[in-house]
Amino acid sequence: MSFPSVDLRPVAFETLAGFDADDLETALAVFRHSAEQLLSGDPAQRPACPPPAGLIRAAQAAMSWNAAPGTFFRRWFRPFHISGPGFVTAYYEPEIEARLRPEPGFDTPVLARPADLVTLNDGPLTSSAGERLTSARRSVDGSLTPYPDRAAIEEGAALGAQPIAYLRDAVELFLLQVQGSGRLRLPGGETLTLTYDGRNGWPYTSIGKLLIAQGRVPETEMSLARLKSTLRDLGLTKGAPGLRLMQENRSYVFFRIDDSAMRRLGPIGGAGCALTPLRSIAIDRALWCYGLPFWIAARVPWEKEAETRLERLMIGQDTGSAIVGAARADLFFGAGAAAGGLAGRIRHNAEMTVFLPVDDAS
Repeated sequence: MSFPSVDLRPVAFETLAGFDADDLETALAVFRHSAEQLLSGDPAQRPACPPPAGLIRAAQAAMSWNAAPGTFFRRWFRPFHISGPGFVTAYYEPEIEARLRPEPGFDTPVLARPADLVTLNDGPLTSSAGERLTSARRSVDGSLTPYPDRAAIEEGAALGAQPIAYLRDAVELFLLQVQGSGRLRLPGGETLTLTYDGRNGWPYTSIGKLLIAQGRVPETEMSLARLKSTLRDLGLTKGAPGLRLMQENRSYVFFRIDDSAMRRLGPIGGAGCALTPLRSIAIDRALWCYGLPFWIAARVPWEKEAETRLERLMIGQDTGSAIVGAARADLFFGAGAAAGGLAGRIRHNAEMTVFLPVDDAS
């Protein structure tokens, strides 16, 4: 297994401070979620690099492993430190109040995947400006053209995209799309669980970075709450600065209602399996395959607002348009407002070590 654009340095397990003290039983259980997906033959929700033969053998071994979990990882993997500055952010599953029909105060639709949207995993289009487009619109004659961007879709250009539900405003929808899944709370206590079901293929642009670059929010003060309040203060009506700023991110995500048994375990990541808080991470799918374990060490506010040491084994089970680079990870923090409050504050340097299968660690 080779990674031509990744600089890896072999290290010993003994150099990973805290490895033996980690809850490796839970880490192995989360790895088994990936193992089940790898062995099932089911396609990933968002395809990544193909798994090597060694990872498949490790997945097979995991399903019947009954010895110490630390022994499993030492037997089937070799750790390699990823050179260069590592960087982690975090995400969560939002819980958002919604309505099934538009009404005053709830008029922003969550759209289902339109029938004319085609995902281009192997042969992306190129825009007139040279951008790589990972989805397209299929016309009645079979030809492919760039799918409308966020601004156009908000004007009604996603033909046939049916509303699933309605949210309070464009900020709630935008953050739901950034997180990639969510739970909608309806009057009467009913909940709809949503899963990512494709995107329009345009490149992702970080609105948080734009706010910082424009001097609207100091980088040291950027958080999820600050992002939301700033966008709302700028205005969300047609043509208002807040809405125009969100439209700078031309990427647009579609959803589906998902009440499957797997979804009840947690939101479904790009690999196609349920995510586990503080054990599942999103990785760059152009560089890594799903199912690889990563040792992450950083000082982050992961328990409370104060920064404390986080050292644990996590599994690559998701991806995201903003997750680019070998030493780049997005940590899944769980569901709800508390998880979102912590996740929105994570923008920290980190040390990352990837575990490569023994047959491929060369």
